[in-house]
Amino acid sequence: MRRPVALRLYAALGTTALVAATGVVLSIPEASAATGGVTGYATQNGGTTGGAGGQTVRATTGTAIHAALCGRASSSTPIIIQVEGTINHGNTTKVSGASCNTAADVIELKEISNVTIIGVGAGAVFDQLGIHIRDSSNIIIQNVTVRNVKKSGSPLSNGGDAIGMESTVRNVWVDHVTLEASGGEAEGFDGLFDMKNNTQYVTLSYSILRNSGRGGLVGSSESDLANGFITYHHNLYENIDSRTPLLRGGVAHIYNNYYVSLHESGINSRAGARAKVDNNYFKNSKDVLGTFYTDAAGYWQASGNILDNVTWSSPGTDTNPAGPSMPSNTTVSIPYSYTLDGASCVPTLVSQTAGANKGLQVSNGNCAAQTPTAAPTTAGPRPTTPAPTTPGPTTPAPTQPSGTNLSIGAGADGSSKASGTSYGNVVDGNMSTYWSPSGSTGSISVKWGSATAISRINIREASGATGAIGSWRVINHDTGAVLTSGSGAGVITFARTSLKKVTFEITGSSATPRIAEFETYA
Repeated sequence: MRRPVALRLYAALGTTALVAATGVVLSIPEASAATGGVTGYATQNGGTTGGAGGQTVRATTGTAIHAALCGRASSSTPIIIQVEGTINHGNTTKVSGASCNTAADVIELKEISNVTIIGVGAGAVFDQLGIHIRDSSNIIIQNVTVRNVKKSGSPLSNGGDAIGMESTVRNVWVDHVTLEASGGEAEGFDGLFDMKNNTQYVTLSYSILRNSGRGGLVGSSESDLANGFITYHHNLYENIDSRTPLLRGGVAHIYNNYYVSLHESGINSRAGARAKVDNNYFKNSKDVLGTFYTDAAGYWQASGNILDNVTWSSPGTDTNPAGPSMPSNTTVSIPYSYTLDGASCVPTLVSQTAGANKGLQVSNGNCAAQTPTAAPTTAGPRPTTPAPTTPGPTTPAPTQPSGTNLSIGAGADGSSKASGTSYGNVVDGNMSTYWSPSGSTGSISVKWGSATAISRINIREASGATGAIGSWRVINHDTGAVLTSGSGAGVITFARTSLKKVTFEITGSSATPRIAEFETYA
């Protein structure tokens, strides 16, 4: 590698107390995290409020964190957990309860919602144990350090990710954290910030990721594509081999980050992923943007970035660097408002604001740091579990398109078909026939003998199946480019594209999808 390598909580119903060993009860005022407010994709899909409006408790051990989760009235009761001190294997045990599903030797946020974990006082350090988020929604993690979490090679191994999310996770904001390792895979470490198996609407902001072989990924394999809508901004990636991040499918917005000493590759967009890469500063690094270690193409829209002593590999079968000039090969529409700082001030600004114990400072939108005000505490809880039809940034319009349906007379094929259904049923103009995949997900395509220009499709579900389709992607099958993504059936629009084959890929559903017609329009 090229790198150097007390108190217990009791929360009675309706009260908050810190109980010292002497038995003295100290009341703690209810408070929310001091923050400039949630940003990026975590503002979408209903927003991310964490435990705002709930009880505030203090924890100095991992067991106390678990006890706070388990002491709630339900798994969705809002709670803010203020953490101070070192959380480690010695003080993190499993706690049982109807409102939690915890495990020893790891902070487990599983099958829960409406939780904020924030470091306070002298700071919070999660030493050699990670924070795992599973089947959960509306989570905020702020102002903590997670260090030296190992996957293997140590009796303290526990999964390997500093912060890891997987299995239907929605709306997570990770802000002002420091995530660090002391080596790469050979030394037993894995990713610092990983998202897998249907994780969506996540923002990582004002954070430090350093001294690791792997910064983080979105999607565990080329077939794990139901992840996305991730924002990375004002973060420092330093002394990392690769994955800053690695994107498989989905959409990512990456802006105003400072990258220093990326040894092998940086932003690795592949398997149809689309990244909007704006006003970042790359220094003393190699292959900072492109598609690497695969022939499954990814895409990017890059502008305003500064390259300071960046080197590039030659293109090859499984290497497609974006450099040296980083031209865009797609367009990405961002559904939320944001302000870009100039790339030239990013090194100074990120050094002032990123990481734990920096006073939660943020950019003022004009290349200067400012201390934010306290966030309101009146926000109510979010739903207990993520909705199966999470809206994407491109929600289909409800109206029937005008013009000629170009699918009539075209061919059709797909990834699989359920017994009694046919690919051709989606292009026959008959709403009483339909196609279904052999499972809950799959893809259906319309194809022509020569290039045909289209800008809209209309996915019409069969009678009795309305609402079954969850998340989806529309793919230019000729090039592999993702034209747009979202959820739910109906009219879908995108930039006018000339192609021979268009694919509607269902990546999530609440029941077996049944598509009666796959209409296409110019």
